[in-house]
Amino acid sequence: MKSSGSWRAAHGAGVGAVGPGSVAEAVDVQEELRPLVDLVGPGPSAPATVAGLDVAYAERGDLLAAVTVLDARTLAVVDSAVGVGRPAFDYVPGLFAFREVPALLAALERLTTVPDLLVCDGHGLAHPRRFGLACHLGVVTGLPTIGVGKTPLVGTWDPPSAERGSWSSLRDGGDVVGRVLRTRDGVKPVFVSVGHRMSLENATGQVLALTPRYRLPETTRTADRLCRDALAEAEQPG
Repeated sequence: MKSSGSWRAAHGAGVGAVGPGSVAEAVDVQEELRPLVDLVGPGPSAPATVAGLDVAYAERGDLLAAVTVLDARTLAVVDSAVGVGRPAFDYVPGLFAFREVPALLAALERLTTVPDLLVCDGHGLAHPRRFGLACHLGVVTGLPTIGVGKTPLVGTWDPPSAERGSWSSLRDGGDVVGRVLRTRDGVKPVFVSVGHRMSLENATGQVLALTPRYRLPETTRTADRLCRDALAEAEQPG
């Protein structure tokens, strides 16, 4: 089985994985990579493994990136890894990927398995330049990727019905950029968008499969837990 390190070699992750020197350069990189995004998919309908990704910031300035790989049928964690680095770019809305992608790639490279699908705690197409973290990470790894945001970055929508599985279109500038999806009855929805090599319909189905009990996908929950544990360990004295 190929390693995640070969994803970078095969898909040119050096473009956009190395932090640009300015906001203008970062926007140029997004514009350069955006045409590489596959928004059709359809992507895996029955992935065997699904990975969640999350990041946290240590007090001393380090950025910790956690990846957990789940068995898509049982939702049990079958692999995990943590990458540590420094934020590779300033805190600029719409350009978060440049801070986080290098550390996320470092974590992915430490996995012993290649997941069939990546689920980012963030956005894909639902981004001002239609190139959020999920798109960026999908392009540089070549893997099917979706974004699941807790809050919206762009767009307007009508509230979906209160029942689990209900959704409404997330629209921005006349474009449908995602779905506002109710994963639990009467609970705040999440914001689903395509990252790479997935259809929006499939992305919606995968998120519902990953939320049997809670609002957020199990991928997000397990990656967040691993990130918090790694952060606590990193901040211990000595």
